[in-house]
Amino acid sequence: MKNSTPFQSKLLSSERGIAALALALGADTVGELTAAEAALVKSLPDVQAAEVNALRSKIRDGGDPLGEAFCDIRSADVRRESGAVYTPYKIVEAMLGWAAAIGVPDRVVDPGAGSGRFLIESGRQFKKASLVAVETDPLAALMTRANLAAVGMADRSSVMLKDFRAAEFEQIEGRTLYIGNPPYVRHHLIDTAWKTWLKEQSGHLNLKASQLAGLHVYFFLAIARWAKAGDYGALITASQWLDVNYGQLVRDLFLNRLGGQAVYVIEPEAEPFPGTQSTAAVTTFKVNGTPPSARFARINKLDDLDHLSGGRRVSRERLIAEPRWSNFTRKARDIQSGYVELGELCRVHRGQVTGSNRVWIAGEHSEGLPDDVLFPTITKAMELFRAGQVLTNGDKLRRVIDLPVDLADLSAKKREAVQEFLKRAEKMGAKTNYTSMHRKAWWAVGLREPAPVLATYMARRAPAFVLNKAEARH
Repeated sequence: MKNSTPFQSKLLSSERGIAALALALGADTVGELTAAEAALVKSLPDVQAAEVNALRSKIRDGGDPLGEAFCDIRSADVRRESGAVYTPYKIVEAMLGWAAAIGVPDRVVDPGAGSGRFLIESGRQFKKASLVAVETDPLAALMTRANLAAVGMADRSSVMLKDFRAAEFEQIEGRTLYIGNPPYVRHHLIDTAWKTWLKEQSGHLNLKASQLAGLHVYFFLAIARWAKAGDYGALITASQWLDVNYGQLVRDLFLNRLGGQAVYVIEPEAEPFPGTQSTAAVTTFKVNGTPPSARFARINKLDDLDHLSGGRRVSRERLIAEPRWSNFTRKARDIQSGYVELGELCRVHRGQVTGSNRVWIAGEHSEGLPDDVLFPTITKAMELFRAGQVLTNGDKLRRVIDLPVDLADLSAKKREAVQEFLKRAEKMGAKTNYTSMHRKAWWAVGLREPAPVLATYMARRAPAFVLNKAEARH
């Protein structure tokens, strides 16, 4: 907080008291109150003029007594259902610092305004920009109006009590900055209708979306759908999207429509989301770009945020190739002059894990399986050395059993043979080992596409071997 001296008032001990103070500060001068907000300001306790003046002074000095009181009164468990976690000022200032370095927006939109921290700091930074708050909680919307009025920004501000996904914004010629902390709500609390919305809207961009996505993913998509070229933004969200399957939509948007610039992961000990012990990610972007590279960094202390500059630069090609991005936020080893990381030139993967070679490498126990589920595979380093410099065919390689996830894809005759094999495999313990239990189907090894080059570290020398794709898998 800019001004850490607490503001004392009995009215800050209840939500009705907060509403009374908000109204006294001029909440009703920032646009017209919605019916839900109007209902909150009926029959309120009296507020003394001296108290209002002191509160206004506190807000103008950079404090947020209404927002702090709100977070104290409404428990974290209750606020978690709507994803209401307020952002520390150090993060707000760092995100605004980045935005100011990019340019000056004509409009600022906060997709989950809370008490208006991002908007008020935006108003201070960008003196002529219009300010738009979008919020679903009527008390939070009331607090935002009050704070905007208190700092003299009422005439260029508007507050929408609406779900950001359903909000409609006036088209403007200038640039819009989207900045804020979208609410984090788990997928099981999201209505089916909105999950349908996610699928449809991502389909318009020729992208796929998972029904397991949290609410913050929806906000990235909403911005990507409605923002225009030249708009830009910075959002702080939970960091899971960097690695999990449902985060693929955000990663695709980052690399294409949103024009991702950087990702800064903030460790839990820095308390990016106070009281949650969660890891956060600040994502910056310029809409309608296809960046050749992006920066990644990891922050352990809020004092290290600065203006979200620096970080490890990762090429677009590598970001496309890798399904998990959190490792990019860790400091890379210093690279000797004249050298590049192998990952900048090609994709590198270890071999596929079967979980039980005695089951999934074909042998007497797999007799009767159709040939099209048996794949020639490098199973030992020595098989590469024996091949010489080029592996031209897989005739002498052992076969790995790779069954489809959906056995209905097989013909009736092949499926019968597979079912018999699976009975034997289950008796051999293949169903209950760790690897099998974490597959989509315990019987589907999931071999990757053949690699053009194979290498091994299983000997003193580690030469590369060219593999004929048509002949063998890895």
